[in-house]
Amino acid sequence: MARIAVMIARPLTRPLLAVALGATLLATGLGAEKPHGYLADGAFDILAVLPPAPIKGDARYKADRTIFKQTRAMIGSPRYRLATSDADYRQPALMADFSCAVGVALTPEDAPRTKALVDRAVIDTERQTGIAKRFYKRLRPFQIDKGDICEPKAGLIDSYDYPSGHTTLGWTWALILSDALPDRATAILARGRAYGDSRFVCGAHNESAVEGGKLSAGSTMAVVRTTAAYQADLAAARSELQALEANPAAAKPTGCDEEAKLVAQRVL
Repeated sequence: MARIAVMIARPLTRPLLAVALGATLLATGLGAEKPHGYLADGAFDILAVLPPAPIKGDARYKADRTIFKQTRAMIGSPRYRLATSDADYRQPALMADFSCAVGVALTPEDAPRTKALVDRAVIDTERQTGIAKRFYKRLRPFQIDKGDICEPKAGLIDSYDYPSGHTTLGWTWALILSDALPDRATAILARGRAYGDSRFVCGAHNESAVEGGKLSAGSTMAVVRTTAAYQADLAAARSELQALEANPAAAKPTGCDEEAKLVAQRVL
């Protein structure tokens, strides 16, 4: 939660995400030459599941315009500061984001199996979201209407709006952590929803792109969860997280009461 008080000067851009993800895969031994997720090529088709991106003149498009304009009034607020913090979607930052919901301070060093599980699943969920982004080629909200956002615009204009990649990543984390710790699923999924909401609070994405990101991640994960490899890796991550929970010396996250209020805050 302490991260919320620090404004992100240079959030990770989409090209840098690819570099960071590749480095992570090398470090976790998931394949130096050909990183792979849990699904074979062609095992899932997001374009058959995801609704089309909104187009000018339809109700969803109008709602996106209204939401972008109205949420600019949140600039400078505590919820906007949370959205700014959430703009950093490197895996260590996301582990910190979900620490309050999990009840222990998650770090790559203390939960390497959990991080490796998510790293691999993200290959599948991000792939599907990327397919949809390239298919719909939808502009981001600040490219349609004027308004400040919580991160540098220059780092976003080389990537399309729909569906949201940030939301895809955050919802992948939320689904996996709730699989591993079902007794904490309510808090984990609420934080995952708020992480997605941060994208339209920030102004980096339209609200429909956030909903699309959750659907893209959720539907892809529905197939990922059926694989034996995922279930085996999940069991290892569950044991790791349960051991952290039971360890009285494990670090505890701070600022969780304040974060819980922001997660519960209605933003629409």
